Amino acid sequence: MSKPVITLSNIEVTYKTGIPLFRKSNVHTALRDISFELHEGDSLGIIGRNGVGKSTLLNLLNGIIKPNNGTIINHGYRTALLSLSVGYDNNVSGYHNAIMSGMLMGRTQKEMIALMPEIIEFSELGDFIYQPVKNYSTGMKQRLGFSVATKIDTDVLLIDEILGVGDARFKKKSTEVMKKKILSGDTVVLVSHSAATIKELCNKAVWIENGVVKASGKPDVVVSEYEDYITK
Repeated sequence: MSKPVITLSNIEVTYKTGIPLFRKSNVHTALRDISFELHEGDSLGIIGRNGVGKSTLLNLLNGIIKPNNGTIINHGYRTALLSLSVGYDNNVSGYHNAIMSGMLMGRTQKEMIALMPEIIEFSELGDFIYQPVKNYSTGMKQRLGFSVATKIDTDVLLIDEILGVGDARFKKKSTEVMKKKILSGDTVVLVSHSAATIKELCNKAVWIENGVVKASGKPDVVVSEYEDYITK
């Protein structure tokens, strides 16, 4: 049996909403009673509607946030989060944003500079890599983020919706790269609204609804239950 990578037991994540002094604060439970285990070589798809806690779960797996209750154990593996919601410095060039992103994933500045020719080639940004990111379209930011994340070796790649953005040609290209990573035994967690993507790329799936796991198991079964639910 493959080794456990990350173990979650009865996880709960809550946020306080409202503006102090102006509005009574309320507690919003983003995730509750979440339990599952990610193993080496898993390609885990997380599916669910907007606002049900999928991105919160990725932030938890990446160590960006901590649970309010329950336990999460990373068994000594490096994680990298690929997400359009991860901020760029809009006044800095794509080149320097790529270097900073890689350094946040544990690479040195020297290593990132050496990787930049490959990142530029894959992103297809050309000389635009030296323009401030504020001049980038959403698709260009996606290409840059994907290129950085896939050129950096990491134990676990966490992907938040990024395969669903951009032009059709680059989407096909990025999907082919993900297929190769998964077939090579890399451990991947993918959040997506696309049932077809989950079924094609993942060997396991989890359906999150209102902060809880509604179903988990084989992608075909989980996706079918999810689609039946949202079409009622």
